[in-house]
Amino acid sequence: MLKKVKIYSNKSAKSLEIVDLLMKKLVEKNFDIVEENEELAIAVGGDGTFLKMLKKSNFNSNICYVGINTGTLGFLQEIKPDAIDEFINKIINEEYKIDKINVQTTLVKTLVDEIKYYSLNEILVRDKDLNIVSFNVKINGDLLEKYVGDGIMISTSTGSTAHNLSLGGSIVYNSLKTMQITPIAPLNSNAYNGLRCSVILPEDTKIELSMTKGKNNLIVGIDGENTIIDNVESITTYINEKTINYLRIGEYNFTKIINDKLLK
Repeated sequence: MLKKVKIYSNKSAKSLEIVDLLMKKLVEKNFDIVEENEELAIAVGGDGTFLKMLKKSNFNSNICYVGINTGTLGFLQEIKPDAIDEFINKIINEEYKIDKINVQTTLVKTLVDEIKYYSLNEILVRDKDLNIVSFNVKINGDLLEKYVGDGIMISTSTGSTAHNLSLGGSIVYNSLKTMQITPIAPLNSNAYNGLRCSVILPEDTKIELSMTKGKNNLIVGIDGENTIIDNVESITTYINEKTINYLRIGEYNFTKIINDKLLK
């Protein structure tokens, strides 16, 4: 049984109230509330809380992750606050399923070093001063396009319903292991002719953005957290290196989730 539990939460009054209730019920059922070496990590909040939990725990493949939704959409937060008793009982009785979800690995090469990032949903690349950017976009070493525009987002299947959707990208069923390139306001003229739609690629793909100008000081957004990185030469991203364990309780119906969360 998953006995050692660590709880992550945002600071909203509703979330903190649920945390107090959750801890009380877990202790009553002889779970151990820990600060390290957890077997089960629970995020109480919205999807942002879940993403921060992954980052703080370094996307640990030895931990099972789950979320209790006190936010709005909550695509990653499957447990409702009024289902805590059922959730705990299913953990005790081991009535759950563990899905392996691909983690996006991104390597940012600069003039002086190479930085590795992990993300669940996406990366976003823009100019530091929000000027036009120019990249050669390569797929497994082959040139796809010479991109000129405001920026590029590269998302996973899990992230397709997040920021990617707001940028006009496609929803991808998360049972499919894919990456998606979504352009942000691409230039299209006689001088520049790039793709105006998203491109969906299989899980064995490596996507490289190589810079076409000398000085490239960029904003690199990793699951919504922006970092300014100077003197970038290239960015490479892929999803076939690492996974996390996502704990599911009960039946998971992605079609119903899309309808409930986006269309009602």
